[in-house]
Amino acid sequence: MAKKVLVVDDEKLIVKGIRFSLEQDGMDVDCAYDGEEALNMAKENQYDMILLDIMLPKMDGFEVCQAIREFSDMPIVMLTAKGDDMDKILGLEYGADDYITKPFNILEVKARIKAIMRRTSGTRVKETNSNVIEKGDIRLDCESRRMFILGKEVNLTTKEFDLLELLMKNENKVYSRENLLNMVWGYEYPGDVRTVDVHVRRLREKIEINPSEPKYVHTKWGVGYYYSQK
Repeated sequence: MAKKVLVVDDEKLIVKGIRFSLEQDGMDVDCAYDGEEALNMAKENQYDMILLDIMLPKMDGFEVCQAIREFSDMPIVMLTAKGDDMDKILGLEYGADDYITKPFNILEVKARIKAIMRRTSGTRVKETNSNVIEKGDIRLDCESRRMFILGKEVNLTTKEFDLLELLMKNENKVYSRENLLNMVWGYEYPGDVRTVDVHVRRLREKIEINPSEPKYVHTKWGVGYYYSQK
């Protein structure tokens, strides 16, 4: 089955170029030119990937990304014309899986898309052989990719789920930020270890009663992160 991609940008020439290139690789491509249109299409379809520009009419890319994360963990790659690190970190804060800075090489875009799709599909294949992880208050259903605390479901993004799954499967094992970046995002991921810190902080905000005094995901100062229910 063809991979389904949503390309969102108000510059129609950019959209046309990306669409043509992805369709040449056999992908099914939908297009949106403003934030509201993109959000509505994401609600009506299940995409294997969303390429989402930050600077959009009606709703900006950050707002769209945050809204999508309320109902879906489909992979989102932010497109930004700014090389500023803060924009990149903001994109991750709002739930993006990756970012690409304009101007970009379409071959790089395609390579990054395929890398994320491989990781996502590979993870889901492995998870069908997994059962349910239950440790204390947390229950992680790896097949349906759902997470519960004391029976109440908590919505996690793809990377938040992958991160928590890895830590829970290896309770009390401390992983360095570099190891987590390589194992969860992949060795070809061009980002840095701040990506891990952002996702750990976001994960704690969702699962911890007091994120500054975590009960589940702990920091080993100077080393990295680990899971232990205390």
